[in-house]
Amino acid sequence: MTELLLIGIGTGNPDHITREGIAAIRAADLILIPRKGAGKSDLAGLRERIIAEATDTPPQIAYFDIPARRAEDGYLKGVDDWHDAIALRWQAAIEEYPAAARVALLIWGDPSLYDSSLRIAARLDPQPKVRVIPGITALQALTAAHGIPVNELGAPFLVTTGRRLRDEGWPPATDTASVMLDGECSFQALEMADYHIWWGAYVGMEEQILVAGPLDRVASRIIETRARARADHGWIMDIYLLKKRGN
Repeated sequence: MTELLLIGIGTGNPDHITREGIAAIRAADLILIPRKGAGKSDLAGLRERIIAEATDTPPQIAYFDIPARRAEDGYLKGVDDWHDAIALRWQAAIEEYPAAARVALLIWGDPSLYDSSLRIAARLDPQPKVRVIPGITALQALTAAHGIPVNELGAPFLVTTGRRLRDEGWPPATDTASVMLDGECSFQALEMADYHIWWGAYVGMEEQILVAGPLDRVASRIIETRARARADHGWIMDIYLLKKRGN
């Protein structure tokens, strides 16, 4: 392998792929597709659909299983070890195709925002040339779906995780926060009457679900809707934007 292509594919809608992304898929000799278990087979299927729609002659595809993540030694150590294990899976899959000079991965959203493909790629040996093709992020898809700007006029906003919101509370000196990677509806830890929420699951996809309103009035609806959707699909990807009321 001489080049590794990390291709942002948006949030599962084939229309999110840029022309640069389509060209990169067509140029790849090999595409790696992760498997996350039978309950999440739709995710591999979506990548296969994107590849099929991007080219009449698909490149070779190699599948690899995502290893389990451990947390016995703390969150950050668990993630670091997990990335080591994933890099080994990439390496093993690539070595099965020694003639593949240009290898690609289709990255949900964008490789630069709450995605670790670049950190995993840095663990490969020997190091390939890495090229990033940007994609539509879940945050962009969320604000587009709700028809709202992400920030107030001339004001900053913060992108954070559910874990930090739950453990640290509302970030100081912040009026607007986008929360990603939240499997526990961590907004429940806030004084909910103080916030407005715009929530979305499967944003940009046919299955898209949207809920918005004062957090104290819609929180239970979001929790119930999220649980039902996860049970129906076997997986869920969701994101939300919070603003302090009155801002």
